[in-house]
Formats: sequence, structure tokens, C-alpha cells
Amino acid sequence: MTVKIDAPVTDFQAQATSEQQVQLSALKGKQVVIYFYPKDSTPGCTTEGQGFRDQFSEFQAANTVIFGVSRDGVKSHENFKAKQGFPFELISDKDESLCKLFDVIKLKKLYGKEYMGVDRSTFLIDKDGVLRQEWRGVKVPGHVDAVLAAAQALNKA
Repeated sequence: MTVKIDAPVTDFQAQATSEQQVQLSALKGKQVVIYFYPKDSTPGCTTEGQGFRDQFSEFQAANTVIFGVSRDGVKSHENFKAKQGFPFELISDKDESLCKLFDVIKLKKLYGKEYMGVDRSTFLIDKDGVLRQEWRGVKVPGHVDAVLAAAQALNKA
């Protein structure tokens, strides 16, 4: 089962940085931004994470929590988070359960080689656990601003 706009997101539990277990149902009452990215410490992923970091207080003001998700392990996430000063947690999805739930594993090409990789995507879930907006095939420039605007508008609704 994958997510659909205007439908409740299936509850999940996942291992994150700071020794946290993230459970969607425990976040009721808050909006949730989940952004999927291919790999820790790569240029695009670093730039995207820095964008969420730099707008973090605005997301907090809009009653929104942020989680970054990739298939990297917790140790890699801890290093990436510390190096970049991210004030939000990173979820390790080594078994791809969240990637499958949000349908973000896609056939990609790099230097003529095909492989299955994470399609950079972001999801905005409302305070009742319903998916309200999704961005797929994200290009990093301007993306965080678009997500913040959507989170602020949803918070006012």
C-alpha cells in the first residue's frame, strides 16, 4: 500500500538519529514534512538539508516537524547531521520500508548505468496524519521555500 493525497498515511515506526524511534501516530497534532534524499553528504543532499536547517524556525512556527529519510545507516546519519548542524532527525530506512510506503524507489541512470535509487521527494502530512501535498522528482533550488509556504498555508487552514 502506498500513500495517496487526501488519505491517511499508514502508521509507521522507524529508527532515527539521537536514538529516537519515530512513530507517525505519536506526532498527531503536528504537521510532518518527510523528505527523501539519495545519500548522506553528497552535494545535492547537503544543500537540501541545509535549506531545511536554515528555515527550521519558520517550520516550527508553522507547527511542523521535519524528518530526512535515506537508506543510509544511523551512524552515517549521525555524522551527516552533526557536520551540517541539522536541528531535525534523520531516519534510516535500510530495509526500504518507508521508501516503499511512499513509492520513492525509481529506476535511475548515472553515467549510462541503470540502478534502483531514491527519487528525491517530499511529503507534507497534516496534524491528523493525512497526506496533503507531495513533491516528486524534486530539484533542490527553491524547493524548501515551496514546502515551507505549503506548511504555513496548511497550518492556517
